[in-house]
Amino acid sequence: MSQKVVFLDVDGTIVTYENVIPVSAIEAIRQARLNGHLVYMNTGRSRAEIPEALWEIGFDGLIGGNGSYVESKNEVIMHQVISEQDSKAIVDWLNSRRLAFYVETNAGLFASRNFKTRSQSTFYEYAKGKGMPESEAKALDAENALHGIIFDGNLYRNDVNKVSFILESYDDFLEARQVFPHLKVGTWGGVGEKALFGDIGVSGIDKKKAVKKLVDALDISLEQTIAFGDAKIDIPMLEVSKIGVAMGNGGPEIKAMADYITDDVAEDGLKNAFSHFGLI
Repeated sequence: MSQKVVFLDVDGTIVTYENVIPVSAIEAIRQARLNGHLVYMNTGRSRAEIPEALWEIGFDGLIGGNGSYVESKNEVIMHQVISEQDSKAIVDWLNSRRLAFYVETNAGLFASRNFKTRSQSTFYEYAKGKGMPESEAKALDAENALHGIIFDGNLYRNDVNKVSFILESYDDFLEARQVFPHLKVGTWGGVGEKALFGDIGVSGIDKKKAVKKLVDALDISLEQTIAFGDAKIDIPMLEVSKIGVAMGNGGPEIKAMADYITDDVAEDGLKNAFSHFGLI
């Protein structure tokens, strides 16, 4: 089989929503690379949110921050950050509304003072919506939900990929879109893509454009690409790739547009799809 370039979302694709990496997924990724294929993470997480357990699986690189950062074989291909002026304005605006938030950078996730206490109920709702058992969802907090979270750090920064904030109401998202029309304002959350968080990032970037950037840097064709995801935010990378695969635990929107639907992440979905397409 000719060399393929595989793009994998992380949460709900490689990692279950109980934060478990199935052994079958680890084996499939490693075998695909041994077979000569290239495998990249393509995730909303910033680099600081990627735990060592994920890197230890073995990847050829990372697309992070929903497309704002592209790394291949330890070389930074692209990194677009929010301007220092805009970063400060976002922090000031969120503080003025008393919204809990964290500033996402490749060096860490820097949380507002009220984030630790305010976020627990939201992470509980998020985890329950994604199928986590009640007892585990109740124990979830910022420190075990977000790898790389830092409290009492400097929030005014010049290295910001994006900023995520807890929505007290949907109006917070609508207002953010009005205040920062030149930036990319979105939402993310639990079951049914419920809007639990808002986020503000660099305008004009997404997972699709990052795939194109990486493919150009590798000097290969999009005909060689396969993308895997489970959420609406993954749709652009499935659209641009030759083959788009939705996880069985994915939402209805991504399943409707995918070329192939595999099993749930926890039911060997990644390995089964790798086998189906001859990667392993």
